Amino acid sequence: MADMLVNLLKLPPLDPVIEAMRRSSVVVRRAAPYEITPVRRFVERHFTTAWADEISVGYTNKPVSVYLAIRGGEVIGFSAYECTRRGFFGPTGVADHERGKGVGHALLLASLHGLAQMGYAYGIIGGVGPAGFYAHAVGATLIPDSTPGVYADPLSDTAPHDSARPPR
Repeated sequence: MADMLVNLLKLPPLDPVIEAMRRSSVVVRRAAPYEITPVRRFVERHFTTAWADEISVGYTNKPVSVYLAIRGGEVIGFSAYECTRRGFFGPTGVADHERGKGVGHALLLASLHGLAQMGYAYGIIGGVGPAGFYAHAVGATLIPDSTPGVYADPLSDTAPHDSARPPR
């Protein structure tokens, strides 16, 4: 899977998206350090242990570089940045039953705005699955010759249990 480049100087505004989520009873906010265990459980249950490990790095950053989508006190999605490599977005995921409701878009924007606040002009989305989504949502473009990128030669036990790698 290829990497994509995002111009962080041209991101859509975040506040209207966060407010729209709130009107849909979804809170999108930065994770707190004391929430790492339930968030890791969510990621392991819905995605992979490797992704749970990857976002753990985000909890060591100051501020934490993990965002959560929460409905009724339960995690329904997450996004992270500045975990595997500097300037990288990902991983990110939304529970199956919450997809198609704008949650992934809100999490994407929150994390990309986080990268922009760190001073980056461009961000990299590593090993993308839904390239069309990223192109439409934030104008991301494919980086030529970026496969396999930083995710080359993974350990065999980091593969998803159903052998279908979830999209980033």
